Amino acid sequence: MIHHVSIPAHDPRRVAAVLAQLMGGRAYPFTGPLKGAWMAVSGDRHGTMIEVYPDGTVMAAGQGDAPVVYDTHADDGRFLPFHLLLAVPHDRQTVESIGEAAGWRTRFFSRAAPGRPPAFHVIEVWVENRVLIEVVTPDMVGIYADYVQFDRLDTLSA
Repeated sequence: MIHHVSIPAHDPRRVAAVLAQLMGGRAYPFTGPLKGAWMAVSGDRHGTMIEVYPDGTVMAAGQGDAPVVYDTHADDGRFLPFHLLLAVPHDRQTVESIGEAAGWRTRFFSRAAPGRPPAFHVIEVWVENRVLIEVVTPDMVGIYADYVQFDRLDTLSA
């Protein structure tokens, strides 16, 4: 199941508000490290969300064992402003083995708003070492879905 995706927009706040309206949800400022990004959150039990990034943003693999980094100046065409969160039926070891066997950068990371403790965990799988898919295993997906609920996001964005 796909839980969230990211898209670029000229006006992330407005786009998130319209998408949230379509989903019957709410728009929130992005709680991650990317300034100017917004989220359209459905409030459903799956944590369905669309992250809306400022146009020109790209997501790149971190150096060494560092997580994803955001850049607004990279224009070499190697990285994209797109990602998705995918729930899979496999355990962490299996996901990591599959990614590594493909020759793709595959790493486990915690996600949190800046200055806050980890909220949920993902395995970054970089398809062709270029496109990010965040993977959650059965033991990770519930923590993510509980985190992306209106009551928690209302508190965080207040």
